[in-house]
Amino acid sequence: MKLLTLNCHSWQEDQQLEKLDILAQTIVERDYDIIALQEVSQLTDAPAEGAYKKGHFGLELLKRLNSLGRTDDRMHWSFCHYGYDVYEEGVALISRLPVMETDSFFISESEDPAHWKTRAVPRITVDAGGQLIDFYSCHLGWWGDEEEPYTHQVEQLLHRQRTDRLSFYMGDFNNHAGLKNEGYDLLKAKGLHDTYTLAETKDSGVTVFGQIAGWEGNAQPLRIDYIFASVPVRVKSSQVIFNGAHKPVVSDHFGVEVEIEI
Repeated sequence: MKLLTLNCHSWQEDQQLEKLDILAQTIVERDYDIIALQEVSQLTDAPAEGAYKKGHFGLELLKRLNSLGRTDDRMHWSFCHYGYDVYEEGVALISRLPVMETDSFFISESEDPAHWKTRAVPRITVDAGGQLIDFYSCHLGWWGDEEEPYTHQVEQLLHRQRTDRLSFYMGDFNNHAGLKNEGYDLLKAKGLHDTYTLAETKDSGVTVFGQIAGWEGNAQPLRIDYIFASVPVRVKSSQVIFNGAHKPVVSDHFGVEVEIEI
């Protein structure tokens, strides 16, 4: 099974349509089964187009996948908050495997979409050859935020975990693996297993260089985008993608792809 997570910084990128095409082409080429995306936006005042609004980033990606021959993909999107006064920003999961269940829930104390720190998480349950597996697309806040405590978000995220199913938590966790006794260590202490550390082959794992929104003043390489499993699994490989060396850069984050033996 192949998984991809990417904070796509949608509609904020230069040459956005070209980068969207690169993303779609890579999904087809790399043959991912499940894709978790963060910062997936649509214009608030855009007209409706089915379940979403015209120009929804995920919907535009699905159209491109369909045109490239991937016609089985289905998307589940959760609206989090308004962004830049004009967007409805959320997080999404795309699956080419049969989706048996969907869910969406808040992990932040705020549930007000007018508050930019409001965080929601979508879940899908897929049928992977007769095995039900849960996938979550995650975009968490920051360690040390007194208004929206990270510990609360992690507790709410894991509160719904089904112990009788394998679960994968994929996304932008906004906590650097290199900082001890902060968010990354908390996630591991709560029982999650980092597929990067489990991987038989891996690269640096770095997904952010320099300053981005939320990491102003940063001057070090960061590993803040992860794919966690609820139990140890065999991970054949973990690679950073869309970093300029392995496919062109398409966002202010690089993506992470893993290949897992289920």
